[in-house]
Amino acid sequence: MAAKAVVYKAQLNVADTDRGYYADHALTLALHPSETEERLAIRLLAFALYAGERLEFTRGLSTDDEPDLWQKDLTGDIERWIELGQPDDSRIRKACNRSREVVVITYGARAPEPWWDKIAPSLQRFDNLTVLRIPADACVALTAMVTRAMQWQVTIQDGVAFVSSGEHNVEVAPLTWRAGA
Repeated sequence: MAAKAVVYKAQLNVADTDRGYYADHALTLALHPSETEERLAIRLLAFALYAGERLEFTRGLSTDDEPDLWQKDLTGDIERWIELGQPDDSRIRKACNRSREVVVITYGARAPEPWWDKIAPSLQRFDNLTVLRIPADACVALTAMVTRAMQWQVTIQDGVAFVSSGEHNVEVAPLTWRAGA
């Protein structure tokens, strides 16, 4: 019998002073059997960094033609496509052709530098692509904050996210490897 997804609930309070966005979000996240809690934490962080009325989680790992998160306009066109990890360059090119903005957030202890060095030259023509790197120590700290019923407060100022939950606090300063237009 196949393992089933584990459901996590998150109350997310976002205060993004950079964009002037302030809102509470009640979110339900499914942890795919092949997914780690670290990846789940980064999905929640990605939501906080780009939070908006129409940003939503997709079916994720189980679907090849959808990102981890996306934001569509009222006509159904994809405004923002957010990928996590180290997707291959063909997937990123496809996303850049389908969406107005593409964000790739790489993370974790598995060194992403060789991955980026390898694929970056093939992606130079896409000015709608942003690539961010979440430092490994921040990933560890965020993963420690993952529980089945989470309450995260995220304040974003000058591109830095300050995440708190109960007794835990972490400062996440994403490194910009490539900034889209």
